Amino acid sequence: MKHLDALSEIDAANVVRCARTLLRRPLLRADGPDGELLGLVYRHRATLQDLFASLLGYRLVVERRFARLYKSGPGHDDTRGVLGLSRRGYVYLALTLAVLTGTGRQTLLSRLVADIRSAAAEAGIAAPDDVTERRALTAALRHLVSLGVLQETEGSVAQDVVPQEALITIDTDLLGQLVTGPVGEARDPAHLVELAARPGPRGVEHAVRRKLVETPLVLYADLPDDQAEWLRRNQRKETALLEQAFGLHTECRVEGVLAADPEDFLTDLSFPGVSTVARIALLALPDLLADEAEDPPARYVVTAGRLREVCAALVEDYPAAWSKQFTDDLDRLVAEVTELLRRMGLAVPCDEGWSISAAAHRWLPSPDGDPEREQPEPVVAPEVPSWSLFDEEYVS
Repeated sequence: MKHLDALSEIDAANVVRCARTLLRRPLLRADGPDGELLGLVYRHRATLQDLFASLLGYRLVVERRFARLYKSGPGHDDTRGVLGLSRRGYVYLALTLAVLTGTGRQTLLSRLVADIRSAAAEAGIAAPDDVTERRALTAALRHLVSLGVLQETEGSVAQDVVPQEALITIDTDLLGQLVTGPVGEARDPAHLVELAARPGPRGVEHAVRRKLVETPLVLYADLPDDQAEWLRRNQRKETALLEQAFGLHTECRVEGVLAADPEDFLTDLSFPGVSTVARIALLALPDLLADEAEDPPARYVVTAGRLREVCAALVEDYPAAWSKQFTDDLDRLVAEVTELLRRMGLAVPCDEGWSISAAAHRWLPSPDGDPEREQPEPVVAPEVPSWSLFDEEYVS
């Protein structure tokens, strides 16, 4: 690849490291996570900008204080959202950004909240002052704090049901870099979502490669015909390119392509995982994939009742292995298991219940051993020599 071939081995490795970090943290700032790499990003900014523009059609802005990678929007795919930010949280996030553009450098938290509610009323959005809404608003504000856009100068944006007063400082430079969609071109919110999700300059090539880099699993059945055909023709080339540029290892199967990160850095969603939901989702897969595929080799159709039955059986068989909050609320457990599988690209809702991708076979757990078949190793008596000190031929 021309972007890396002209560099020394060390510089090429540093460019790949920076590219991976920017994919994981599209807004990289000096005082944030992995901020120590910002100097390296600034040094290799020209190479990185060329790499992202040519391979993915992404724009990269690099300043001394921050670097911003402008990715494409996910369109109607909601599996790429911020973990912990609900739909209502995203509503409040959009309202907060709108309010902050005219706020200035500092404001009181109470004033900011009042302005957000006023903006909601102006937009015709119901924003009742109850516990659920407060938590959604707090989640949106905490997300902006984590990005460095809001700084808690005095006090904090706490998770309390009754908010405490705080003095908030706004980083207007970062604020101006957040929105990636062309707001000025959009006629309405739906049009903005559509414009933000447009493919890059190279059309199909950029569209498919973005999916490979941004999503855990790309199924041919979920792609338009032209994109599926392009991916089938370019599997081998893409495998080499993604590994060289981003350190991704691809697995090509009949039903699609999976791009995995062996270091588990490029994802905020770990699977398999150690939580109750992740472990039950993993252990449920053998039963969910046991029946004959509805549409081989692509997917298995599982009813909601069957999914609940499998989860209930795991809870009943190993009650001490799970978090009590889930064993006491089976409905919540089933909902979070299906949500995890959905975000992983392994399950999509259908008329009958859930459609499980055959690619889930990759994660089928393997037992360490079969207790019924394990037999203790036979005890072998020490070998007795064929002669002793008392054999006749040794008696003097």
